[in-house]
Amino acid sequence: MHRLALGLVALALAASPAAAEGERAGAFDYYILAMSWSPAWCAAEGDDRGAPQCAEGAGRGWVLHGLWPQGERGWPSHCRTEARDPTRAETAAMADIMGSAGAAWHQWRKHGRCSGLAPGDYFAAARRAFAAVNRPALFDRMQQAYRLPARVVEEAFLEANPGWAPDMLTITCTDGRIREARLCLTRDLRPRRCGADAVRDCRMRDALMEPVR
Repeated sequence: MHRLALGLVALALAASPAAAEGERAGAFDYYILAMSWSPAWCAAEGDDRGAPQCAEGAGRGWVLHGLWPQGERGWPSHCRTEARDPTRAETAAMADIMGSAGAAWHQWRKHGRCSGLAPGDYFAAARRAFAAVNRPALFDRMQQAYRLPARVVEEAFLEANPGWAPDMLTITCTDGRIREARLCLTRDLRPRRCGADAVRDCRMRDALMEPVR
């Protein structure tokens, strides 16, 4: 019985996608471009930190969370790389789309090192990918909070970006709120189908979406 239990655990672990820390830089299959709905992040974390992007009148809607190297199964993080770490100027230059220099540094440390790129090239790729997305303007114009099916957010992105297919985009929820839109991209930043472990659409029919501050 003991051997059977161990075998079942081993099978479960083998079947579950997971992050692999300390992998070799550049060993990945595609990217995920993660875009956070700033009001949701502020409500969950940013307000307690006194983050500038959460101040009244900051006007932040969709912000760049990160550009994440991804495997067809699982994903690397905190990779071994010979690339130098970014300078303060390089991380500060990303604050306009990432909210803060600290956010840019965290994304480099966890994900950027796995890209196999130098910091400047990684941040430039993240900026290009983010700029190529038509982010639905209707959400920025909301005057009040709404509860809506997460699929409404997905459909708005698909309508604003002809050529995308539903299996290229995932909408996530956290604590009952619309939290992120995640777009899967090839290594040369073209939209592509997500891997099986990256397709985790929020199924909520009444997810909270709060207005831009």
